[in-house]
Amino acid sequence: MARYRIRSWVLAVACTAAVVVGASARPVAQDPTTPPVQDPTADPAAAGRAGGGRGAVQAPRPYAQVVTSAFKTESGIFKVHRGPLNNTDSVLFEIPKNELDKDFVWNVHVKKTTIGAGYGGQNVSSHVIRWIKRGDRILLESKDYSIVASEDDVVAQAVENSNYPTIIRAFPVLAYAANGDAVIDVSPLYMEQTPEFSAAAAIGGRGADNSRSFLERAVAFPENINIEVTLTFTGAAAAAGGGGGGGGRGGGAAGMRGSSGTVLIHHSMMKLPEKPMMSRQFDERVGYETEAYVDFGTDEDRSVRERIITRFRLEKKDPSAAMSDPVKPIVFYIDPATPAKWTKYIKAGVEAWQPAFEAAGFKNAIQALPAPADPNWSAEDARYSVVRWAPTRTENQSFVSDSRSGEILSASIDVYPNVDTFGPNWYFVQAAPLDKRAQTLPLPDDVNGALLQLQVSHQIGHALGLQHNLKASSLYTLAQVRDPKWVKENGFVPSIMDEARFNYVAQPADNIDPADLMAKVGPYDRFAIMWGYKPIATAKAPKEEHATLDQWARQQDATPYLRFSTEGASAVDPGENADGVGDADAVAATARGLKNLKLVSDMLFPATSTKVGDPWDDLTAVFNQMVGQWSAEMTPVVKIIGGEESQQVHIGQQGLRFKTVPKARQAAAVQFLLTNAFTPPAFMINTEVLRRIQASGAVERVHAAQSAILTSLLQNQRLDRMTEQVMIDGATVAYSPLQFLTDVRSGIWSELATPGTTISLYRRNLQRAYLENLDLKLNALPAPSEEIRMLVKGELHALDGQLKTALAATTLDESTRRHLADAREEITTILDPRVPRPEPAAAAAAAGGRGRGGLR
Repeated sequence: MARYRIRSWVLAVACTAAVVVGASARPVAQDPTTPPVQDPTADPAAAGRAGGGRGAVQAPRPYAQVVTSAFKTESGIFKVHRGPLNNTDSVLFEIPKNELDKDFVWNVHVKKTTIGAGYGGQNVSSHVIRWIKRGDRILLESKDYSIVASEDDVVAQAVENSNYPTIIRAFPVLAYAANGDAVIDVSPLYMEQTPEFSAAAAIGGRGADNSRSFLERAVAFPENINIEVTLTFTGAAAAAGGGGGGGGRGGGAAGMRGSSGTVLIHHSMMKLPEKPMMSRQFDERVGYETEAYVDFGTDEDRSVRERIITRFRLEKKDPSAAMSDPVKPIVFYIDPATPAKWTKYIKAGVEAWQPAFEAAGFKNAIQALPAPADPNWSAEDARYSVVRWAPTRTENQSFVSDSRSGEILSASIDVYPNVDTFGPNWYFVQAAPLDKRAQTLPLPDDVNGALLQLQVSHQIGHALGLQHNLKASSLYTLAQVRDPKWVKENGFVPSIMDEARFNYVAQPADNIDPADLMAKVGPYDRFAIMWGYKPIATAKAPKEEHATLDQWARQQDATPYLRFSTEGASAVDPGENADGVGDADAVAATARGLKNLKLVSDMLFPATSTKVGDPWDDLTAVFNQMVGQWSAEMTPVVKIIGGEESQQVHIGQQGLRFKTVPKARQAAAVQFLLTNAFTPPAFMINTEVLRRIQASGAVERVHAAQSAILTSLLQNQRLDRMTEQVMIDGATVAYSPLQFLTDVRSGIWSELATPGTTISLYRRNLQRAYLENLDLKLNALPAPSEEIRMLVKGELHALDGQLKTALAATTLDESTRRHLADAREEITTILDPRVPRPEPAAAAAAAGGRGRGGLR
């Protein structure tokens, strides 16, 4: 049954041309043998008509007067003519009548760029478009496939009426070929700033300067057309009349250096399949990226929001075989710019997914191949999936997908050995105690290659349609994480799509094979690929797959490590963390991680002092990485407090989706933080390190790290959730916010329990951070709940009483005495402020927990 579906595009891929038709920096002389062709956009009146207004459109001219002998022609899905039109280098499309009213996808990417103006391979935009003929004009329309109704349903007309296509641009027909195909000048789409296709915002530019912009390539293929243009954008300073000398960063918006930025922009228009692949309905229990739409044609007398998963089209050559080669395998080409020594690691990273496809019934389903030695081949061609070599500190991936069916048509991923989230410094800090190869920097090539392979495998998972599975880090027991045999067979996390990178919990005595310290394609990944790609031969429509897909998903009940992150639970489930390992018991896992960090701190000098004569840059980098790792390992412990353990269950499954973390476990987490997070680790105040990397800042580093943890611990959402847990589950199960706040106060101000105790500078800073947090709860805007205000006021009054008693001691040192007196004055001010104050941006950011970026 045909469907009307409308969907706006948000995913795209790098795509480029293959045949150079010649670049021109100056107006091109017209062929003297033909009469001059008047460009309808040459004068304002004609320009208005060319734009599709109500005025008359200039009549088409004879074909030979438009497509002259000066043009070079590429034949493909359209004919593409490149040559002079009104002395201007131009591109003409000759559109076959049978390609009108068909769906195409139009992708725009930055192929090359000036430093600071985006990055090479950056996705700019993607749209589904159609070419429509209206009289002697061709309209370029944008299609949207986000609402649907069955073609034979009476509501289909209403859906169509609510989704009138947007006209991106209208073109006068310059001429007709002998067979009636229309010829139009599409140069303005590429050389002018058409909003739907403009790269200005992506690279931080404003208008393009035509005198410094050129058409570069125009090529036609049987399925797509690729156009490349060099555009020079002016930055914000230039637009305002400023100078912006090339070395600065203030000349252009969004990072553009200087007053201008020149970029090579790649446009690829590719026809969508005539017959869409049968879609597969999304299930929250298995993590796939999705296309969303609203179905108005159901029998439920209501609109139904639906999602379909994105995946490559895989069909068996032998549908009756349990294991078959695919009709068309998934092929990722390795960018020819990749250094030869890394290609084997990239190939291994791609093909590590083959066992997952075998679980879905396909052999030889995914391959990594060298780029063809063909001058017409291009890494940016929209037909090809490519692992791109991109010297960047971040990992990226982009897609071309068919929103009618969820079919991924091609994908592009960027890789580089020292990407921040997989790089050498991360590995040194997390794994050096367990891998002797990693105890000296720089790392050897075999370790860097393994890091690159991990990066590729993770990104390929995204390219195949999979989301991150942050729950995976809590689905193995701590014993399994440390068991060499288990880890060899199953990995230390069950999914490479978790953001766990390396096994920082295992101890040296566990004797884990260094090859198993990095995440690998695991049991969940094989399960997810099976669920998404395995054919269901008996199903002829998506809804007929429902029973089988539900049965497959219920394997998670008996095998917990096949589970996926619970939808909407990432902020409350202590088992869903971006960088955690062993989160089934985060306190015990973090305790072991901290032991390894102590070992790493002792390795800093041997690892970073081999380059005689060099500055201490490596020492600075790994020291800062260690501080970040220390903070990261505290985060899973913080999430236990007020946490809700979760499992995504659907109708017909036993159990609840959310279950309050038991009180004893929450209280134990608080005590762990008081002992470990709020006592400065020795490595942060190591004089031998600090005096080599900076003149000052050690105290502030400790203060900043501890303040961030404390702010996250005391965030309003956590306190409100704990209040609700007590009401729903009762005080015997839930950890009350009153008890929690009392425990935190007692730990942060533990010196007050012993009159006369000296309070160090580090502790004084922590206690000030505590008062700042309570101040924000009472006096920042927006105001917290009344329950929180009541609890906080009680804590301040109780603390003030303790401070008063402590100040009566006669043995206090003067710094401690002044600190306690100042704290009492601060409490008075907090309880009786003169002016409410907005919450500082830094505090607001910290209140949401760690903001460090994860794998994308």
